[in-house]
Amino acid sequence: MRILAPMAVGAAFVLALLWAIITAAFTGGMALPEMTATRMFHKEPRELSLPSNGPFGKFDRQQLQRGFQVYKEVCSSCHSLRLVTFADLRGIGYNEAEVKAIAKSWQVQQPSISDKTGEVNSRPDIPSDHFYGPYPNETAGRAANNGALPPDFSLITKAREGGAAYVYSLVTGYQDVPAEQRAKFPDSVPDNKHYYNPYFANLNIAMPPPLKADGQVTYKDGTPATKEQMAKDVAAFLTWTAEPKLENRHTAGLAAVIFLLIFSTLAYLSYREVWHGKEH
Repeated sequence: MRILAPMAVGAAFVLALLWAIITAAFTGGMALPEMTATRMFHKEPRELSLPSNGPFGKFDRQQLQRGFQVYKEVCSSCHSLRLVTFADLRGIGYNEAEVKAIAKSWQVQQPSISDKTGEVNSRPDIPSDHFYGPYPNETAGRAANNGALPPDFSLITKAREGGAAYVYSLVTGYQDVPAEQRAKFPDSVPDNKHYYNPYFANLNIAMPPPLKADGQVTYKDGTPATKEQMAKDVAAFLTWTAEPKLENRHTAGLAAVIFLLIFSTLAYLSYREVWHGKEH
């Protein structure tokens, strides 16, 4: 009885507190969360299985090269990779000659200032150059995209919740506005400068659908370039740009686990040997 009495008092206090909260909520003393179009219709990223997932994951170099091709032919017209150099492409399987050829043929050439005249000229890219993108500054980027600045893609899978799954879901998630949303939240319907995408933060995105149809890219390895495949491949490539040392980290982690297992086993055996016969 001595134990039950304090428990009963505590339960009564909790019930009284809950009743006060509910009463305040329905009498205007506490504001309930406002139901918005974003709350109702925003979707979490779809699951995406990549070879690099998990503690033992490794990159598929063929997939990374396909993803780079999608970035080059589709995404690079708006988005930069400022933390990535052409030389870094050796990490996804390109040799030195291929890297030089990619840099030389890149559509956005780097500016250079003449020592003699001081004029700004363009020059072919070299392996040490970065993927700076098509716009010389933020103002130009916004002017070309209805006021929205295309984000740099170097760390996009680290900067967005959901990572690669977010990228994959976003580029395949464009659709018509649901009829229920049109009826309940007419002000949330995008204008003629935006597009509806339930995976985007506020549902309306300025970027047009980047992947418009199957076969938009012709893969060199013969893989069918469906919209799903292209989205998956570019998500894998952007995972690599954000974590190029991921495989090294996984290898180091595995080595550490093996070392700890061996060390723990030896420590236990040493304990048994030293204290054998002394425990009693």
